[in-house]
Amino acid sequence: MNRRTFLGTMTAATVLSSRLGWSVSGERKLDKIGLELYTVRDLMKNDFEGTLAKVAEIGYQEVEFAGLFDHTPKEVRTMLDRHGLTAPASHVPYKLLDTEWPKTLEDAHVIGQNFIVCPFIDEKLRSEPGGWKRVGETFNRAGEASKRASIQFGYHNHNFEFKPENGKLPYDILLADTDPNLVKMEMDLFWITKGGQDPLKYFDRYPGRFPLVHVKDMKKDGEMTEVGSGSIDFKRIFAQSEKAGIQHYFVEHDQPKAPLDSSKTSFEYLERLRF
Repeated sequence: MNRRTFLGTMTAATVLSSRLGWSVSGERKLDKIGLELYTVRDLMKNDFEGTLAKVAEIGYQEVEFAGLFDHTPKEVRTMLDRHGLTAPASHVPYKLLDTEWPKTLEDAHVIGQNFIVCPFIDEKLRSEPGGWKRVGETFNRAGEASKRASIQFGYHNHNFEFKPENGKLPYDILLADTDPNLVKMEMDLFWITKGGQDPLKYFDRYPGRFPLVHVKDMKKDGEMTEVGSGSIDFKRIFAQSEKAGIQHYFVEHDQPKAPLDSSKTSFEYLERLRF
C-alpha cells in the first residue's frame, strides 16, 4: 500500500467512525442524545418554548414529543429551529391511528419527524380475546399508510407486554404479527428490564427492528431513577446498537422530582459513557 492509498483509507475510516459514533480512541459514544419530553411535561404546560430552550441548554440535540399542548405544528417547528433542536419522533395515542391518521402524518412532516410511535395500549383492549392480534392488524395498517408518507411507524413498550397470555408474551405476538418493514419498536429499556426480559435477546432475534430506545434506569428495588444511577448495564446494551438498528436514544423519567435536574444528570452520564 502506497502513502496515498494509506491516507485515503485512513480518511475513509475516520469519516465512517464519526458517522457510527466512534471516538478517536476507538471507543464508541453517543453522537446525539435526545429527551422524551414526557419527562418535562408539567413544565411544558406552563412554558412550552422556555422548556425547550432549557432542554437545549443542557445539551440535548433531539427531542421526542408527547403532545404539542395546543401549539400548531408550524409553531413547534419554528421553536425547534430557534433553539437548535430536531424532533425525529413523536408519541401519539392509539385512537389516532384510525380517526386522525392522515392529519397526524401531515403534522409530522411539518415538524420534521421521521417516526411516529404509539406509546400505550389501553387495558380494556389488550384484555379482550384476540386483542393483541387486532392491535397488530391496526399497527400494520397504520404502518402501511405512514410508509407511503415516508414516515416510520413504531410501538413503545411498557412491562405488561412481558406478562404471558395463553403461554405467549404479547410483545412476541406483536413482533411476529406485524410487518418488520411497516412496524418498528421503540424499546423502553427500563420497562423491558422490569418485565424480566433481556434487550439483547430481542436484538438477536429481531435485528434492525429497534431504531429508537428510551434510556431510563432502574434501582435494585425496581424503582425508576436517573440514567447512570441504577443497575441497568447500558454499556452492554449499547455495544449491540448496530445489530439492534438503534438510531435515536431518548432519555426519559416518568416521575422525576426535579425534571430539568433529572434530565441534566442523565445527559451528563450518557455524554461521558463509552462502550
